[in-house]
Amino acid sequence: MAAAKKILAIQFKYLGDAVFITPALRAIKEYRPDCELHVLVSEDVAPLLEHVPWLTKVWAMPRTRGHARFRESLPVIRALRRERFDRSVDFAGNDRGAILSWLCGARERLGPSESRGFWGRKKCYNATVPGTALPDSWVQRHLQLLAAWQISPPKSWHLEINASPALAEAAARLLPDNCILCHIAASHPKKEWLLPHWIQLYHKAGSAGHQLVFSAGPGHRERALLDELKRMEPALFALPPVTDLGLFLAVLKRARLVIAGDTGPLHFAAGLGVPVVGLFATEDSVLRALPIYEKIQKHSCTVTGGPCTCQGDAAACDSLHPCMASISPNQVFDALMAVLETTRPSQRLETTCKT
Repeated sequence: MAAAKKILAIQFKYLGDAVFITPALRAIKEYRPDCELHVLVSEDVAPLLEHVPWLTKVWAMPRTRGHARFRESLPVIRALRRERFDRSVDFAGNDRGAILSWLCGARERLGPSESRGFWGRKKCYNATVPGTALPDSWVQRHLQLLAAWQISPPKSWHLEINASPALAEAAARLLPDNCILCHIAASHPKKEWLLPHWIQLYHKAGSAGHQLVFSAGPGHRERALLDELKRMEPALFALPPVTDLGLFLAVLKRARLVIAGDTGPLHFAAGLGVPVVGLFATEDSVLRALPIYEKIQKHSCTVTGGPCTCQGDAAACDSLHPCMASISPNQVFDALMAVLETTRPSQRLETTCKT
């Protein structure tokens, strides 16, 4: 690693997953402080990392799910090859990341070896770690992958992103001061808490003098979910659609606290240093994201539900007793109050609790 002065990190997964690579990026920078550290992500993910001050450059690759977009990607690939990277590491290990690892032309290319995927994936790397040997927890998985380069874990494992200061004024027009933001939607419906539970929490928090504001993603299904919540309780305040990720990060940064399931906005808020209450119950959430909040992340409180009989890789739960439904409004309210008791708008202290 001593000779590696220019390093490219690659991550092609969901939005929330990009935040989980920041401890590994910090480990690289601590191991080699004088290196140029570049990151390659899809263009929709780039706003998450572009304001991290110790990254040299964030490269945005054009992407539309289900479409290759070779013509638009080729100039980015050519520019990357001109950088002449000493090393690259692909944290996701999927087909797209593997191919781009090879196309970018780094002399040493590290990635996880997986049995699935296209036949030439293994040839895209010249150093691999068996995927089955890596932990399920995202942060620990990325750090263990870097151990192949003899890179030690960073001094701090916390998630880290930044919002653009230029968007603070626009964010203030959307979210009032001192509000608790509740993000009710997720990419997979099985990770969503029941709407009647949100309504009960809204009333309990309101009785205690705390203002809850509700949000959802800009997609049709997510907005329909928020519309249904608003129909059930017309008095509650819901954010309008925010399609610009940079602006949404600035809105999250204003929140006094964020409550959400295992979804992007929860991880964004944690990376921004905003206190969070995370709702974790599904099997993949417990394995991959929950350990980060229980053992690593500052200003976090987690609530977990009971076991579920649905398939762990299913997008929607088909159980008669879904695990997310077993999380009660009283549990979430108690977690909320536990964080607020040790957190002030002007002075946020560290707290970790589990319900």
